[in-house]
Amino acid sequence: MRRLWLIFAQTTTVALALFFVIGVLRPDWVGRRPAVVEVPAAASSTADGANAAASYREAARKALPSVVHVFTSQKIRLPKHPLFDDPLFRHFFGDRPDGETRSAGLGSGVIVSSNGYILTNYHVVEAADQIEVGLNDGSTFKARVVGSDPDTDLAVLQIRAAKGEELKLPAITFGRAEDIRVGDVVLAIGNPFGVGQTMTMGIVSALGRSHLGINTFENFIQTDAAINPGNSGGALVDTQGALIGINTAIYSRSGGSLGIGFAIPATTAKSVMEQIIQNGSVTRGWVGVEAQEITSELAESFGLPDADGALIAGVQRGSPADSAGIRPGDILLAIAGKPVKDPQAMLDLIAGQEPGSTISFKIRREKTLMDLRLKVGKRPPPSRRSND
Repeated sequence: MRRLWLIFAQTTTVALALFFVIGVLRPDWVGRRPAVVEVPAAASSTADGANAAASYREAARKALPSVVHVFTSQKIRLPKHPLFDDPLFRHFFGDRPDGETRSAGLGSGVIVSSNGYILTNYHVVEAADQIEVGLNDGSTFKARVVGSDPDTDLAVLQIRAAKGEELKLPAITFGRAEDIRVGDVVLAIGNPFGVGQTMTMGIVSALGRSHLGINTFENFIQTDAAINPGNSGGALVDTQGALIGINTAIYSRSGGSLGIGFAIPATTAKSVMEQIIQNGSVTRGWVGVEAQEITSELAESFGLPDADGALIAGVQRGSPADSAGIRPGDILLAIAGKPVKDPQAMLDLIAGQEPGSTISFKIRREKTLMDLRLKVGKRPPPSRRSND
């Protein structure tokens, strides 16, 4: 019996040793693939949320389905070649009509209601005669322009379901742009360069950016989240996935992102959107003046205590301002009791007045302070000039 036990023990030892040697030298013989590099595996973060603070997956889950691709095209007529004016040339080649081609454009948009309204930039759909919207799930729809507001570079589109079907689109949640502060983390969503839906991260770099010469009415959120061509009209969201802005423009010398992007605040976008949906256009106040900034040199030459206010450079004949007795050279200090810091503030204050209402203008004429009353008119269609 002892002899049998020794034989069994020796056989088992030799077999284990042989298995170990084969496992090291030729692991494929025993069904194991050798690891290229031994990499320690991290524990799953989805179970306990250990890395939740470092991830924006929930914001992405909420916001991404609400951002769409906007494809536009327009017909462009090609000029006739001068040779076709030659009778001899036409004799051999015949008369040929002017050629036509189509120019394609690309942008983004944000679903703002489940029944098909989409918010985007005016410059994305400007002059387009065909608009197609691509949803996050891959489906596409023809779209029409409900209305637009070139002064803020916003437009509202609408898509409709096929007959007998019902749209149930994932509308985005509007955040409180007024609660945003410099340094807050934000996420930009769009379709840069047509590569597909993309989310980038950055912070709020500045608030209330104006005097950029982009729009007539400017109050931009500045961010360093990467925004590139194709992102226009897309969403700028907070870390909860709520909309705080519509991506609109970038500062760039190369055409790509340099970390200076601008978004229209959601509060402005919502106000414009509601007016467009309700009335088809945006109504703003107007008094018919042109203003310029008061520089330190102008303030000194006019003998002013500071450079606050707006210098009235021109008054349109027959306008509310003309009827109220406002003259070129007056300095506008306040509108309806609210101080005017510069021409942009003047423009915003006048635009916010209800057409037909009567308001007060506090002005300085030479050394005299005066209060004038005038009736606000309706702002005419934009002419791309900063006057009001």
